[in-house]
Amino acid sequence: MHAGVALTAYLVNESRARRPELAADPLAGAWIPEPDRPGVKELWQGFADTVYPHDDLVVALRGRIITDVLAEALAADPDTVLVVCGAGFSSYPWLLPFRAAVEVDLPDMAAAKEHRAAELTAEGTLPRRAVRHLGADLGSAADREAVAAAVREVSAGRPVAYVVEGVLFYLPAADALAVAGLGAAFGGTTVSAVSYWPAAASGSRVLAAQREWFRSRAVPPEASYQTNAELTELFGCPLRDLGPEDLQRRYLGGVQVPESELIPEYVAVAVAG
Repeated sequence: MHAGVALTAYLVNESRARRPELAADPLAGAWIPEPDRPGVKELWQGFADTVYPHDDLVVALRGRIITDVLAEALAADPDTVLVVCGAGFSSYPWLLPFRAAVEVDLPDMAAAKEHRAAELTAEGTLPRRAVRHLGADLGSAADREAVAAAVREVSAGRPVAYVVEGVLFYLPAADALAVAGLGAAFGGTTVSAVSYWPAAASGSRVLAAQREWFRSRAVPPEASYQTNAELTELFGCPLRDLGPEDLQRRYLGGVQVPESELIPEYVAVAVAG
C-alpha cells in the first residue's frame, strides 16, 4: 500500500486523523492498521518536510465540506444513496446513516478497503452499513459505464449523492470531466461534490513540489486542471465553488494559511433542480 497512487490514501487518513474535530471524522485514524502507523507517520512527515506542512488543514477542510453536503442531502431525503469515486479510506458511509452506498477505487484499493471495513465492523469500530466496493479504472470509458450500471442497480430509482474526491487530477483532462459528470448516468443524482485543482493554480509552487515528490514514489506527476466555467457547463447549473481560503473562513472564522502556501484544491457542489 505504500507505493503508487494508493499511498495517498494513507496520507489522507493521517491528515484527517490529525484534525479530527475540523474534519468531523473520528474514524479517520482507524483505517490505518496498527502495524502500518509508524510508517505512515514517517511518510506524512516526509511529505510535510518536502512539499508543505499543511496537508492536515487542506484534507480536513475538504472532508468537512463534503460531509456537510452529504448531511444536507440525507436530511432532504433519507433514502438517498451515496456514491464515492476515489473512495480511498474515506469514512462517509459510516459517518452518516446512508441505507446504501457504492464506493469506487482502483481494484487493489477497493479490495483493501473492503477487507479493512470488514475488520473494523467485526470489532465494532464501524457501524454496519450496506456498502458495495467496486474496483474500476476511472480512466476507462468501459469501466465508467460499468460503474454507472452498478449504481443504477443499487440505487433502484432512489436519489443519489455523488462524491468525486481527490481523483480528477490523476486523470487526463477528458477522462476527468467524464468522471466529474458521471452522476448524470446514474438516473437520479440530486447533488454532486467534486474536488479539483483550478487551471489558474497550475503554476502553484506547492503543486510543483508535490510533482517532484510523486515522481520519486511511482505516482504519475502529470495533472489535469479544470475551470469553474467548464464544470458549470458540465453540470448545467451554478456551482457552490469553495477553495481553501473559503473553507477556512467557513470553519475557522478566518484565513490562517493563504492559498499560495497550500495545495489549491477546490470543491465544487452542484445541486440538481
